[in-house]
Amino acid sequence: MKRNYHTEPQYDHYTVDHEAPLLEYLLQTIKGQSRSKIKATLQGRGIKVDGKLVTQFDFPLKPGMKVTVSKSKRNDLFKSRYVKIVYEDNYIIVVEKNIGILSMAAGHSSLNVKSVLDDYFHKSRQSCRAHVVHRLDRDTSGLMVYAKDMETEQILEHEWHNIVYDRRYVAVVSGEMEQDGGTIANWLKDNKAYVTYSSPVDNGGKYAVTHFHTLARTTEHSLVEFKLETGRKNQIRVHAADMGHPVCGDSKYGNGDDPVHRLCLHAFLLCFYHPVTRERMEFETPIPTPFKNLFK
Repeated sequence: MKRNYHTEPQYDHYTVDHEAPLLEYLLQTIKGQSRSKIKATLQGRGIKVDGKLVTQFDFPLKPGMKVTVSKSKRNDLFKSRYVKIVYEDNYIIVVEKNIGILSMAAGHSSLNVKSVLDDYFHKSRQSCRAHVVHRLDRDTSGLMVYAKDMETEQILEHEWHNIVYDRRYVAVVSGEMEQDGGTIANWLKDNKAYVTYSSPVDNGGKYAVTHFHTLARTTEHSLVEFKLETGRKNQIRVHAADMGHPVCGDSKYGNGDDPVHRLCLHAFLLCFYHPVTRERMEFETPIPTPFKNLFK
């Protein structure tokens, strides 16, 4: 009786004998493999350290750790043009989502990250579901974490502000930013049409604080890093519009400026303490190329 519908990838096993960053260790240890082939295996999620999938090139190895390397480059169970798995263990899964997909279902048959992950868990025979702990708008790209069980979801939900210690976005905004950096804070509330609007005085909404730092500017556009102190609905988009420099491609709060035909907002940095092991988890993705091209 065949146990699997897919063939198990073949693995090579290594026991670490000295401290080294993962990529460096693999280059020293695996004979006859090019740097690009090893990197592709890492990115293809074919490498595990002590049974956990790792894609970080500089993951710190310590003596005694067990490294398994897939002989086939890819993890074929997961294919999606909208979602890329960045990290996965027994409790959480960190993904980078593309634009054009919701974080969770809304209405029926809507394309969403949760159902893509649930499908992957089913195919890889993991008896778990993706539990939503925070959201990104459909047209915002970037890093997200999902819990794989209710207990972990509860920890993340109730202790979110203590667990997440750095969360940053990068955006292309309309016009030339006057300031190099600063903080914007006010109250945000939805109106009847679900449009969020801000008020300098308490309007019964939620207090929202965003720190910003200008990375690059031309006379037409600015590249700005936003760091969230609170995570309210549409917070960065409303705050950018409040500054007179709305996020480009924002049909809701923008001014029609749409240089790359997408909402120019990307969640590029996510740092948190692991909800179960408490170790520091730090993830960063590059600034999208279309954003950078505007500042060449």
